This record gives sequence, structure tokens and C-alpha cells, in this order.
Amino acid sequence: MELKKLILDLINKKDSVKSVEIVKTSGFSRAYVNRFLKQLQEEGEIVLIGKANKASYVRADNEQLALQKGKILSVRKKIANKGVSEDLILDEIQKNTGIFLNLPENTERIVSYAFTEILNNAIEHSRSEFIEIFMEKTEGKIRFTVVDRGVGIFRNIQGKKKLASELEAIQDLLKGKQTTLPERHSGEGIFFTSKVADVLTIKSFRKSLVFNNILGDVFVEDSKEFAGTKVVFAVSEKSEKDLKKIFDQYTNESFEFSKTKVIVKLHKAGTEYLSRSQARRITVGLEKFKTVILDFKDVKTVGQAFADEIFRVWKNKNPGIEIIPENANENVMFMIYRAQGGHYSETRK
Repeated sequence: MELKKLILDLINKKDSVKSVEIVKTSGFSRAYVNRFLKQLQEEGEIVLIGKANKASYVRADNEQLALQKGKILSVRKKIANKGVSEDLILDEIQKNTGIFLNLPENTERIVSYAFTEILNNAIEHSRSEFIEIFMEKTEGKIRFTVVDRGVGIFRNIQGKKKLASELEAIQDLLKGKQTTLPERHSGEGIFFTSKVADVLTIKSFRKSLVFNNILGDVFVEDSKEFAGTKVVFAVSEKSEKDLKKIFDQYTNESFEFSKTKVIVKLHKAGTEYLSRSQARRITVGLEKFKTVILDFKDVKTVGQAFADEIFRVWKNKNPGIEIIPENANENVMFMIYRAQGGHYSETRK
């Protein structure tokens, strides 16, 4: 009983205390001290927060607990990829750190959704023995990183879909509703995570795919070779995004993921969009949707065969799917309307 009093006195004096400090002050063994720490936890007197060398005990008082958790604004873990559950990892971070304390509700939902989706992808797709995670709240932003040393996301898609290159795999991934495990996944996770992030970077092998919603653009970049997959997510604590509104934007009345946006410039094979084969690469997999937005930003012109393949041939094969061109200049719209059998000068009035 004297040791219990000693422990409580130390915590009251210092607000929080590590088990090693109690061992040093009391002179008892770590095993003996831990027995009493466990008893005090079971009695609801103290709470353990943090993990490993950051773990400490505080009084089971809401104000004191929030104060001490608020000092822990980062967490780093390496987890074995066997029987692990992404929601339990998130619960542990929320319980043992101050990263989620006082976050606006919409930001908390965004980070929770994005983290569990990205971690789930690593757990179920990577075939990596271990997964490393890092999360922090700093400078008004929430950032997390998920790293695996598995097959690599782009190469996994490339192999499963029998595509010619990692670039084609990236093009496939960008459409959304694409997955290498259709019996277990809808393919929505990365698509929606890319919409709620300020910046989302996916790095694998020699390519980096960057969704920069601050600039309103997507980039594919060459990078230093990386074995496995590294995903980095960042969002402002004061994000104005609303997860439900983004879901609503891409789903129909039945809550079915039914809309996608394809950024045409990322399908560039050379400098111009002329051939039917280029158009066919763009339309692969789009039959799963009911609305397809084709974003022609930074595309100066398209060829007649390219426009005809998408806006006449493919559309005739998929009459129930709406194709909406976006950010198309006068030259592109001329070719689109020509493929549809209309005249641009008449339609634009």
C-alpha cells in the first residue's frame, strides 16, 4: 500500500510519471512496481498514455489526461502485417496521443477516413511483412505516412491488370473503382482520399503520383527508386472540405460510386492526342460509371480519331453513360462536337 501512495504522490507532484522513475525512486524492481501500476489502473486511479519510451502514467482525471495527451503530437509505429486491424491502430493513436484533440469535426473525419483507407490498402495489398506508420500534428497540419516494403502499388496493378507499364497502372488507378481484389474492395479508397487531402503523394519504385489540391492539379514524377509503397497524406487542421459532400459529388441516390474524373493530360503518349489507341487507353474501365468527366486542362488539341473513338464509338457502346468534357478549349470542343455530329458554332450559342 505504501508503494501505491508513493506512485500517486509522484504523479500528483509531476502531473505524469514514467515507470522507470518510480523504480528509481522506490528502489523496487520493475516487475514489482508494474504490479502496483496495474492495480491502480484497474481501480481507476491512473491511466497510461503513450507507448514505448513515451509512455507515462497520469491521474484518471479528464482535464489532466487531456493536458498530458496534448503534449504527445506525434507517433511512430512499426507493425507486423499479420492479424492487424486498421481501425484498432487508429483507436490507439486517438487514445494515446493529442493528435486528434480539439480538431474540427470535419477534419477529424477526413483524417480518420484517409488513414484507415491507406493503412487497409497496405495491409491487404502489399504482401509486406511489416508496415511503418507515422502521424503528427504540426504547424497547423495533420500529416501521416504509411510505408510498406511489398510488391509496390503501381507494379501490383500493372501485373494484375496485365498492363504494359507503371504509367499505365497509374492511369488505371486515377479512374477510381479499380482494385486488384474486387472480391474484397470497391476500389474507392485512394480515389476519395485523393479528394479530401490537401496533398497526397504515392511513391513506388521509380514513380511518384502527387495529388495537389492546393494547386488543383495532379502530377506524375520520376523519383529515386523505392522498394514497396510510401504514401504521404497532409491536410490543414482548419480544412474546409466536407467528407460527405465529396462522397455525394461522386455517388448517386443509391449511394453507389458512379462518377469519376479522368485527367486527359496524364494519358499523354508523346505530345498530342491523335490516335484511337490513346482514346481506348483512357476509356478502359469507365464502363463501371454512370458519369465520366474528362478534364482537358492543358490539352491544346485532339485529333479527329481520338475524339471520334470516345465521343461516338465508345459512347454508342455505352449509351447510358454521360460524358462531360471539362476545361476544354475551343479547338478541343470543335473536335468533340464534330465527333458527335454537331457544329461547335451552333452548339456554343
